Parts: sequence; structure tokens; C-alpha cells
Amino acid sequence: MHSLYPQVMVRFTVLASGSKGNCTVVSGGNTRILVDAGLSCRELFRRMEQAGEDPRTLNAILVTHEHQDHVNGLAVTARKLGIPVYFTEATHREWMRWMTPRRRMTYAEWLEQCRQQAAERQAEAPGANPEFEDSECEATAVSIVAEAAAEPSEEAKPPKPDPTWLPAVEYFQSGRPFQVGDIAVSPFTIPHDATDPVGFVFQAEGVRLALATDLGYIPPNVKAQLKGVDLLLLESNHDLDMLRDGPYPWQVKQRVLSRVGHLSNDATAGYLESGYDGQATWIILGHLSESNNLPELARLAAERALNGRASLLGNRLLVAQQHEPLAPIQLA
Repeated sequence: MHSLYPQVMVRFTVLASGSKGNCTVVSGGNTRILVDAGLSCRELFRRMEQAGEDPRTLNAILVTHEHQDHVNGLAVTARKLGIPVYFTEATHREWMRWMTPRRRMTYAEWLEQCRQQAAERQAEAPGANPEFEDSECEATAVSIVAEAAAEPSEEAKPPKPDPTWLPAVEYFQSGRPFQVGDIAVSPFTIPHDATDPVGFVFQAEGVRLALATDLGYIPPNVKAQLKGVDLLLLESNHDLDMLRDGPYPWQVKQRVLSRVGHLSNDATAGYLESGYDGQATWIILGHLSESNNLPELARLAAERALNGRASLLGNRLLVAQQHEPLAPIQLA
């Protein structure tokens, strides 16, 4: 594939970061990887062109987890470009379940299922009346007969394209490094309320880049992965006061605050102050909530935590945006 870029180059381009869509391009040598595809294909391509990235040079898509803000444009983008998608097997299975519309059960199928369940209850409780069970099924089924009759049969409906079809699927496992072209990839488990969520460390041309968002806290395995990186994209999702006083329902607030939710500004600052090794040239704060955070608050908390490490302040601490891409970061 023709490349518009020099062969020896490592680039990191955040196209979008936040609850409405996440996409990042990692480039190394002649390889370009898209990490997540949380924007529509059209918007993703527009963002790439805006950032000076050519969508036609992408070689693969890597998926961190199956939540919609990370996979919204996945299938269309992969099919448009004809490139493979890398998942964990559990994430792929959950994505397929989410993408496949639930098949409506016909009246006959429902009634047969009801009778089977009644027979099982009869076997477990011999005193039950099977005729009553059948009549109960019949009575309940009356409410769906008209609906079932009004719909065309499955045989009469034209076949629909498979929404889960992808040009190619590759599986990886957390904790087992693999290679995509010129880029080495090390996936690691993160604590988030998804099926099998991961973060990534990428290595190319001697440069190490880490991406860790959507995690409720930073466990030891994640801290170990984030050591010795040249660039770190780390979540700084919410301000605690804004979240507590904000518009989310209480159960959603509890989810965000949980150990499988999202990192607060304070939690990220705590890591940068005491757990971070200070080696990264660039730190990018990502996945900011539009309802429960402000870029200024996230930046201020991180700058205070990094106080005394002057080389990391100023333009080397960036805040990723939801509605526009960051300028590409090039590392030698």
C-alpha cells in the first residue's frame, strides 16, 4: 500500500476522546493502526483528513472493548477499507451479540417453548395440572396472535446483510504481545465494566506508546505496563464534585465512581504524583466527560501532580478533545 509518510516515523494522533466516540491512530514504520472506531465511518475519515492522516493507509483496527463509544463505526470502517479487526475473543462475541438484532419469536415457537417449560415444571412438581398449564399458555398467547399474523413470515422476508460481517477477524489475548506489521502490541487487562477490556502499549522504532482509558482504578498490572513509555494517553474522566452535583441518575454516578467505572481527575493526579515514573515526553489526558468535567480542571489537577517535573509541563501535557482531533504527535 502506498504511504504518504516517511518510512521511519512514529506518530500518535487522537481523533476523538470522550463518551461520544473514541478513535486514535498509531503509526510506526509502514504500519498504521486505528485503535477503536467510536465515530461513524464518515466522521472518522473526516477527522483523519483534518489531522493529516490518510484513511487508505490504515492496516488494521484494534478494539479495546465493546462499548458503543469505541465501536460505533467499526463494521462500516473495516468493510470500507477491507482491513482486519483485532479483538479478544470474548469482546468479539459480545460485539456480535450487540450488533445482531434479536430475532422475534413466532407464536408457534413461543407456544412450544411455553409447553416445554410447563412440562419441566410438571416433572419437578408432580401435583401440577398440565391441562391448566396449557390453557394458561393459550390465554397468554392470544395477545400476540394478531401481531404475529400481521407480520410477514420469515420465509417471505428478503435476507438481510449480516451486520457483523468483517473482512477479517484476528484474536489476541491480554498479556500476550503480538505484532501488526512494524508495530509490536502489548495488550493488558484493565478494570472496566465490559466483557474483556484492555489497554495497549505499542512499540515501534524504539518508541513506546501507551493507551489506558476506561478504567475504574489503576491496579498494579496497569502501573507496570505504563512504566518506561515515551507517550501516555491516560483517562481523566470526571471532576468528583461535578459528577456528584451533575445530571446523571444516582445509579449511573455509582457506576462511574466504581472500581470498574472511570478515573476521576483526582485519581489520575494521584497516579501522576506517586505511581508514575516520569519518563514520558508527552502525557495526554483523555476520555473527559462533557457533563462532569472541564478541560481546565483536568489540566490543573495533572499540572499540580507533576509539579517539579518542568520538562513535562506546558505543551507536553495535552487534553484530548471530543469534537476535534489533536495535532499529530511525532516521536523520533
